[in-house]
Amino acid sequence: MAFFISKKSEGNALRIMIDGDGSPVKNEVIQVAKECQLAVVIVTSIAHYTVKDYPDFVSLIYVEKGADRADYEIVKLVQADDWVITQDYGLASLLLPKGVRVFHHSGKEYLSETIDLLLLQRFEHAQMRKQHRRVKGPSAFTQQNRQIFLRILREELTKSLK
Repeated sequence: MAFFISKKSEGNALRIMIDGDGSPVKNEVIQVAKECQLAVVIVTSIAHYTVKDYPDFVSLIYVEKGADRADYEIVKLVQADDWVITQDYGLASLLLPKGVRVFHHSGKEYLSETIDLLLLQRFEHAQMRKQHRRVKGPSAFTQQNRQIFLRILREELTKSLK
């Protein structure tokens, strides 16, 4: 079950949905969406409930606690014109066939041509962890990473909205 805190949205039909549980770029997405007059939908676990005041063009959808609950809600709600920001390869693989553009918070776009390789690498790393072998995790998200994401998102939206 999910509950939805909706605010009015104006502007283009394109929405940006954020897999909100672990996203380090929510504020950056909101900033760019404001510039482009786009609606933002943040889908997150009720465990991350906030009283933070978001602008009117931002809607929050809270889902029950549990693995992949936010992912399933995003898959259910997403429309072909939407963009999604997630670091979850599995979620990306479910969204790409729907014609959705999906971006990692690094700014890299998930593509149908490369998603299978990413999923294979994720599987291999999981197998290595089960064998108690060390697998290098992601680097810390830096201010430079944040700026790269912002630049790429702005560029891609500018191209798309022309």
